[in-house]
Amino acid sequence: PILAMALACHVRRLAGAYTRIGGGAGLRLPGARGALAAWPQRVWCSSTAGDGADDAEAKVEQALSPDGGAVSLFGRASKRQNTALVPRGAGADTPQGRSIPTPPSVLVIPATRRPIMPGFTTAITVTNPAIIKAIADLGHRDTPHVGVFLRKGGEPPDSWESKELDVTADDLHQVGTFVQIMQAIPAHGGRGVNVVINGHRRITMEEVLNREAPIQVKVQHWAATPSGPGATSESAQAYANEAMSTLKELVAVSPLFREQMSQIQEMLQRIDMRDTSRLADFAAGMTSASGDELQEVLEEANVEKRLQMVIELLRKELEIARLQVKINTQMEDKMNKSQREFLLREQLKQIKKELGLETDDKEALTQRMKERLTGKNVPEDIQKVIDEELEKLTGLEKNSSEFNVSRNYLEWLTYMPWGITSTDNFDLGKAREALDTTHYGLSDVKKRIMEFIAVGKLHGSVQGKIICLVGPPGVGKTSVGKSIASALDREFYRFSVGGLSDVSEIKGHRRTYVGAMPGKPVQCLKHTQTCNPVILIDEIDKLSRGIQGDPASALLELLDPGQNGTFVDHYLDVPLDLSKVLFICTANVMDTIPGPLQDRFEIIRLSGYDQPEKVEIAQKHIIPSKLKEAGLDGHQPGAEIDHAAVESLIRWYCREAGVRNLEKHISQICRKLALEAVEAEEKGNEASLTVTADNLSDYVGKQVFTSDRLYGDEQPPGVVMGLAWTAMGGSALYIEGVDFRGKGALQTTGQLGNVMQESSKISWTVAKRKLNKLQPDNTFFSDYDVHLHVPEGATPKDGPSAGVTMTTALLSLALKQPTLADLAMTGEISLTGKVLPVGGIKEKTIAARRAGAKTLIFPEGNRKDFEELPDYLKDGLNVVFANHFDTVMDTAFPAAAAAA
Repeated sequence: PILAMALACHVRRLAGAYTRIGGGAGLRLPGARGALAAWPQRVWCSSTAGDGADDAEAKVEQALSPDGGAVSLFGRASKRQNTALVPRGAGADTPQGRSIPTPPSVLVIPATRRPIMPGFTTAITVTNPAIIKAIADLGHRDTPHVGVFLRKGGEPPDSWESKELDVTADDLHQVGTFVQIMQAIPAHGGRGVNVVINGHRRITMEEVLNREAPIQVKVQHWAATPSGPGATSESAQAYANEAMSTLKELVAVSPLFREQMSQIQEMLQRIDMRDTSRLADFAAGMTSASGDELQEVLEEANVEKRLQMVIELLRKELEIARLQVKINTQMEDKMNKSQREFLLREQLKQIKKELGLETDDKEALTQRMKERLTGKNVPEDIQKVIDEELEKLTGLEKNSSEFNVSRNYLEWLTYMPWGITSTDNFDLGKAREALDTTHYGLSDVKKRIMEFIAVGKLHGSVQGKIICLVGPPGVGKTSVGKSIASALDREFYRFSVGGLSDVSEIKGHRRTYVGAMPGKPVQCLKHTQTCNPVILIDEIDKLSRGIQGDPASALLELLDPGQNGTFVDHYLDVPLDLSKVLFICTANVMDTIPGPLQDRFEIIRLSGYDQPEKVEIAQKHIIPSKLKEAGLDGHQPGAEIDHAAVESLIRWYCREAGVRNLEKHISQICRKLALEAVEAEEKGNEASLTVTADNLSDYVGKQVFTSDRLYGDEQPPGVVMGLAWTAMGGSALYIEGVDFRGKGALQTTGQLGNVMQESSKISWTVAKRKLNKLQPDNTFFSDYDVHLHVPEGATPKDGPSAGVTMTTALLSLALKQPTLADLAMTGEISLTGKVLPVGGIKEKTIAARRAGAKTLIFPEGNRKDFEELPDYLKDGLNVVFANHFDTVMDTAFPAAAAAA
């Protein structure tokens, strides 16, 4: 309500200070000393009904006379009348005031919002035809008088239509106001009659003469002199003084009285302070109180109590007025501040323009874009596109959406490093130093990279090569890519495509889409500001495919040296030369990478770290850095993890090919050492911060791996140790076989994949043929069923490298002979008994050493792979390279071979 009143105040200032009924001004009303336009909005709040705005703008076109003439119902009057709030504090003593009649019965006009307070002149709108006719009949009298009674329950605040059509005497309050009709003129649009009335005294309804409209009631008139109960007491006079003081303060504070302040103050000075009853009525009428609150004031006979009620209403009104003033002040301050800032900005803009410090926004924007192209070797066709787009930008409206689209497009085009390249550094010594600083071991990988850089030095460029680093997690593929960029003195940019299913991330969005952006290659060029950075595409084996297209197919153009010289991004829509970019991809496995994409790669495999390499990495890199992170390097110089503890940690907790899990465990140990150091310091004790193999479990818990050997020195027939490769490194894989009477059937378990299932069937056939050659009379495979199982059944297993192991396990059952206890083997077998090469020789060798195997059987085709291994991995191993299963047979069953 306060905000609404503040808004009404501003609207009234703009629309005018006076509320006109007839549209004119200046007519003095009978019985009043002057027309005072004080708070005319309050007049309409207290009217019976009717649209105050319409009534205020209504024009007197005709009176209610039958001939349609422009004569009002009550005497002569101008066609344009102005009615206003006229308090009768002074006019009550006029001759007209003293000669007011007291008729025993009166016609009733219902009021629906506010009662009419004695001493006030206002206008109400009457729409009931019966009441209008009764008012017209009263027009023949010299002094027509009626009674105005407030309807019980009041009027809904959103209703502006008269409700006297369905009002009966039972719906009205008992106390009302005896008023004189001053004038009645037609309402705007023919919606009834606007009746100007002047309130005189209070009346009480005693008897209803006519219950329906027009309502006639018998009334009792209240005394109009200040001789009512409590009117002349000293306390009443004090309340009157307080009411007058509060009223004057309200008039001074409230913005609603600001336009008529001088008139209201003049009229307040004429009020007789001894007439406390009139003063109370006048003050109550000046408030915006509700109809029910004013009705209580009207019904109160005790003047002293009436003054108390009025003072309470005035103070409430005063608080509302103060809040309204505060709101107006805040609004004006905010408006003034905004206007001031706007004017200052405009003045500053003009000053800068006059001094030549700043040109128009569009001109400054185009100038900045042209400056970005300075020193760049922009191709002719691309320069033409930029010029056309700049010309288009200058003709667009600054606030249009197309302007922003064109501006963003030009921003990307001008930020591209056209013709800017960094100078390659082909110093092999620096490259070797960069690789050795960040990586320990990986000698074969470093050798391949050095060869790659040497070829680039002789050729003068390394362009046209797409390197793919393949290896288990945590072996340093990403950091190798950074080291290559550091060795070549090139900018480095990395982005991952793991789970990527949207082609737009590679090729960019069309400019028509909201929030469109170029693809990752273009973003890389903007970020690095060179045309020949090193771009590392991570997790390329984990590309997805969705409704937005196939990103792997989009990479074919990007990673093809024959096509990426004219790579076209959907957003830029101009050819980009990416042939100078060195692309490095990383993957864990090659199986999920499409064949056409693999064909573009130069693959470098990172097999992982063995135990000695992990120990060195932990001692030289991981432990010092983690102690420093935990605050133990300077504060607690005695904190250490000894060599035996590191070896135990790697052997029994961190067997994966990489060092990421090892780093997590060492970090856990350092945190617990830090806790022990702080607790000991708080207690004043000296803590022992050395981690050994004996107390290692106190820091990292129980061992994750117990032993790689399921069997000791004696293995039962049918059990053979195989070797497997996984993404986490190598492991020992036992094949167990048992036989029982049957019909020569083979059953396999252990979550074997399709390839491994086929290997078991091939092994069954090869073993039967081999047994027929060794022991033709042996009917084992026809009289017995065999069940092969690969332990750790919860782990899925697949691959062809277990063929030799399965065949050896079947023959061990058939011959009832166990294999050598320290024997481990791997290799694929064909139907004719050929042993085919497999992968992961290094990982499998490490797994065999960890399991205590001394004799290894590898395919002949893997001899070169084994010979490339470090000497410390080959020392103490008896490796047999088999080209046919007969060699495996001779090694696994020396007694059977000797007998044959």
